[in-house]
Amino acid sequence: MISGKTSIDPGEIEKFSRIADEWWDPFGKFKPLHKFNPARLAYIRDAAAAHFGRDRRAKAPLSGLRLLDVGCGGGLVAEPMRRLGAEVVAIDAAERNIKTAMVHASQAGLEIDYQATTVEALLASGEAPFDIVLNLEVVEHVADPAAFLADSAQLLRPGGMMIVATINRTLKALALAKIGAEYVLGWLPRGTHDPAKFLKPGEIDQSLSAAGLTVTAHAGVTYNPLMDLWKIADDTDVNYMVTAIRPGIVS
Repeated sequence: MISGKTSIDPGEIEKFSRIADEWWDPFGKFKPLHKFNPARLAYIRDAAAAHFGRDRRAKAPLSGLRLLDVGCGGGLVAEPMRRLGAEVVAIDAAERNIKTAMVHASQAGLEIDYQATTVEALLASGEAPFDIVLNLEVVEHVADPAAFLADSAQLLRPGGMMIVATINRTLKALALAKIGAEYVLGWLPRGTHDPAKFLKPGEIDQSLSAAGLTVTAHAGVTYNPLMDLWKIADDTDVNYMVTAIRPGIVS
């Protein structure tokens, strides 16, 4: 049970709980995430390797780094991060998601600390700080994005890195990420996203800066329909990622 101060939107949690068991079906409701994952995983690996002075081509370039995956869902990011060597704590406010993730990780022989909790509760518990905090496709589903990012930032150790991935509030994003993905192509269940909760990069930057972090990079994630492939690009009009650092000595 989750209690205390929280930025979680109960309606969003219920929505994702209903489809938790389908997380690992590459042809199910989370097919877009399975398609999307390789591009963003490579971006995270490369950004972390560059920041912490690691060889991105190494078998386990994140070895020795402590990573928090916020809103982990069924573990589609947590598991690859563990395979890259990171010590992973993965949290989600939906207990069904956590149970799904735990079972899958156990079957894969991966040790991941999955917890049905929130950023706010984790912070209140006195959890040790992390080298990397990932907020991927989460901030557009919380009740108070600025407060959520501020609490997430407090979980970073000095020299740590946060990556936020979300959807821009543009007409292009409305057409592609909402109308196209949900109503035309059927990539996502209808109602997955509320366009009013989409955030512009400048708004994310402002919240991260207010939380004491330094924004170091923006990157877009774009889809090529001819190749059926997602790739990292300069176009941040729809899907994008923001990288920020907590000032201090890199561990």
